[in-house]
Amino acid sequence: MAPKALIFFAFLSLTAIVSLADTTESTESADSGGLVLNFYKDSCPQAEDIIKEQVMLLYKRHKNTAFSWLRNIFHDCGVESCDASLLLDSTRRTLSEKETDRSFGLRNFRYLETIKEAVERECPGVVSCADILVLSGRDGIVALGGPYIPLKTGRRDGRKSRADILEQHLPDHNESMTVVLERFKKIGIDTPGVVALLGSHSVGRTHCVKLVHRLYPEVDPALNPAHVEHMLHKCPDAIPDPKAVQYVRNDRGTPMILDNNYYRNILDNKGLLIVDHQLATDKRTKPFVKKMAKSQDYFFKQFGRAITILTENNPLTGTKGEIRAQCNVANKHH
Repeated sequence: MAPKALIFFAFLSLTAIVSLADTTESTESADSGGLVLNFYKDSCPQAEDIIKEQVMLLYKRHKNTAFSWLRNIFHDCGVESCDASLLLDSTRRTLSEKETDRSFGLRNFRYLETIKEAVERECPGVVSCADILVLSGRDGIVALGGPYIPLKTGRRDGRKSRADILEQHLPDHNESMTVVLERFKKIGIDTPGVVALLGSHSVGRTHCVKLVHRLYPEVDPALNPAHVEHMLHKCPDAIPDPKAVQYVRNDRGTPMILDNNYYRNILDNKGLLIVDHQLATDKRTKPFVKKMAKSQDYFFKQFGRAITILTENNPLTGTKGEIRAQCNVANKHH
């Protein structure tokens, strides 16, 4: 969601294990051309352990990386295919998805290269950047205290940026709930799944650039007055500098933990973005918001299910795409 509130970390505990895949899928042949659990069990058996180790090491050094790993899943897998097109740099002919307005606030891409390099040392040319992006997101969710979600692998990397069609797929934070629900429905994610995915706004922070229209020239009357004071303190300028460090925590209570406190906040009119407010008031989504506010287990179950569907969105498998040598550039340019 456009510049989706920056998301991510603390708590290495596995607070829940979401059983989303039939165990028989792990025995499915990797030659089937589809995604499977443990795709690299023969070609690079240490791949997932290396990725997890790197995610945790980077998380300890840079707490905001976990938010980035999670947000990457939305911005890559939500745009036509889960193929790491998000990671490609701009070229003379094409604009990078990373440089579009919808990607405002995305960062820490250099650390994905760190993970890629660690995997390449063990198994050169075997593990795709698309799988690294997805698995780092999975492990980042755990670092944030969220559920462990068994995710399939076997994706291959795309060769082109989708910056030109990005806005057709990723809903903006100011768009109607109808648009938001329709965009995700095209991927196969239903209403409770959308409500759960937006629970990612439980962690991280939102830049003032995305908030000021609710504060200036007049305060949005839908906002909780007690929360407005804090927002004005953090965002004192009606036209903030996009490069300035001016942010509001998405959840002041547990800002580094992926939990269901987000739903209690938005029911109390403390949502920062228009989409947060709509989620708590729209008759299609409010019942699920209330249910998730009461039950973290229900939130985690729906969140895990939705993340699974999102990460399996139209992947390149088999002989399609490539295994990039470097995540920010297609092989033909490397």
